[in-house]
Amino acid sequence: MLLSFPAAGSGGDVGPDTIWVDLYDPTAAEVERVAQRYDFKVPTRDDLDEIESSSRLRLEHGVLYLSMPITVYSEGGEPFPAPVGFILAPKILVTIRYSEPRGFGTARAQLAKQAASSNSADVFAAVLEALIDTGADLLEQMGSDLAGISKRVFRPKAEDLNRIARTNRELRAMLTQVGNTGEHLSYSRETILGLQRIIGFTCDSACDWIKPEIQARLTTARHDLASLADFEAHLSGKVQFLLDAILGFINTDQNDIFKVLTIVSVVGIPPTLIASMYGMNFHNMPEYSWVWGYQYVLGLIALSIILPIAWFKWRGWW
Repeated sequence: MLLSFPAAGSGGDVGPDTIWVDLYDPTAAEVERVAQRYDFKVPTRDDLDEIESSSRLRLEHGVLYLSMPITVYSEGGEPFPAPVGFILAPKILVTIRYSEPRGFGTARAQLAKQAASSNSADVFAAVLEALIDTGADLLEQMGSDLAGISKRVFRPKAEDLNRIARTNRELRAMLTQVGNTGEHLSYSRETILGLQRIIGFTCDSACDWIKPEIQARLTTARHDLASLADFEAHLSGKVQFLLDAILGFINTDQNDIFKVLTIVSVVGIPPTLIASMYGMNFHNMPEYSWVWGYQYVLGLIALSIILPIAWFKWRGWW
C-alpha cells in the first residue's frame, strides 16, 4: 500500500506537493515507482532486518537511509519486533514498513491539522515524536501493571494466607505476568535504542539543511528518550526483583510443605516402631500375659506421638 502526505489523486498516489510517502507492506510495483520518482534505492525487508550500524544508519549523496526495529502487537496482544525504514531527503520523506505501529496513525492525524508549510524534516520529527509518545504510554502501562503485581505479592489478602494451594496458583500466575512484562520491556528497549541512534545520527549528519526549530525538536526528543531509557532500566530492575521475590515466596511455601511432611514422618516413626514390635506374635513376649497389656501399648503409642509434637512445638518448628 502506498500512502502519501499530502494525498494526491485517488489512492493517495504521489503528487508534486508530496512530502511524505509511506510504503506499508508495498508491492514491487509501488517500490519501483517511488524509486524511479525520487531516484532512491528503496531498501528491501532483508535490508531493514540488518543489525549492523553501518547498514541501519547511512548517508549517501545527502540522503539519509535509516532503519530500526519497532515493537508492534498482534491481534492477541503479543509483542514482536518489526523493521521500519526511513529515507530522509531535504524535500521528501519515505517510510517503509510491514506492520502498523501505533505511532504512524497518530503522526498522520497530527500532520493533517498542521499548516501546509510542513517539510520532510518536520514530518520526520512528527513521526519520531509519535513513536516516542507511544513508547512512553506503553512503559507507563507496564509500570502500572508491575505496581499492581507488587502490591499483590507483598500485601496479599488475609484470607489467602491460609490457602496454600490458592496462593501457589496466584504466585505462578503472577510469575507468568512478570515474565511477559519483562519480554515487553526487552522489545521496548530495542525501540528506544533504535530511536536514539536514528535521532543522533540525523542531528550529526543533516544539520546543514534541517531548520533550527526541527533541530530543537529532535534534541528534545533525544532528552525524552534518555528519560525513557532510564525508566525502562528502572522497570527492568523491578521485573528482576519481582521475579526473585515471587520465586522466593514459592520456595518458602514449598519448604513449609516439606517441613510439615518431615514432621509428620518423624512423628509417625515411633508409633509405627512400637506397633510393629508388638505385632510380631512371639510366644516368649511377656506383654502378652499382661491384663492391661493392650491399654499399655496404646498409651505408649499415644505418648510416642505427643512427645515429638511437643518437642517440635517447643523448638518453634511448628
